[in-house]
Amino acid sequence: MGQEFVIKSQKLEDKINQLLPSQGGSQAGVDLSASTTIIPIVNLTEAAEGSSLREDLQSSFSHNSVTVTTVENATNTVVINTTGYFKVRYYFDQDGSKTGNLNLFDGTTSKEIVTFNNSGTKIFSYSGDLIVFLAAGDSLRATSSATFARWSIVSRQIADISGNLVNP
Repeated sequence: MGQEFVIKSQKLEDKINQLLPSQGGSQAGVDLSASTTIIPIVNLTEAAEGSSLREDLQSSFSHNSVTVTTVENATNTVVINTTGYFKVRYYFDQDGSKTGNLNLFDGTTSKEIVTFNNSGTKIFSYSGDLIVFLAAGDSLRATSSATFARWSIVSRQIADISGNLVNP
């Protein structure tokens, strides 16, 4: 049988009251306690949510779920315009004095989220990953200033607009 201990910490009590108001809230006389008894905890969150895949596996690319977009010498090409959360992997190659950007567009205003600008004559390649949320009317767009400034973009939806996971 384990031993019981009373914990006297105002910081801990305040945090418990903040996070779990139904477990005591601002009631007087509620003490925190600890025990040396080992109690196993079983996390059933994934099963309760209807998903049995680990997060990294759930967000993987598959042949049926991936969209590939290439943009070269084009302005504001729509890459994604469906609502939800998307995993985006991008590659940008440029030769010489060229520019490119990825931007989020709400139908009125554009906000650049990735920008590359090469003012020299060297050849550069860039790559990166993003998670993007698109509300109704939003789109992810790509711009390439010229030939030999090329975006290769791979994307897939990982959750709908409500946050429900989409398996590959």
